[in-house]
Amino acid sequence: MNAPGNFRKDSTAGIQFATGILKFSVGEFVISTLLFGAAFICSTSILLDPLVL
Repeated sequence: MNAPGNFRKDSTAGIQFATGILKFSVGEFVISTLLFGAAFICSTSILLDPLVL
C-alpha cells in the first residue's frame, strides 16, 4: 500500500499517464511516448521523494 506522502508522485504520474492516453488516441504518438516515459520515470524515481510541500 502506498504511503500518504507519495500522493504528489502518484498524482503526477497519473496525470502524465492520462494525458499520454489522450494524446495517443488523437494520433500524437511522439508526444504520447514521451509522456508515458515521463510517467514511468516519475513513478519509479526517488527524485520527488525529498520534496516536502
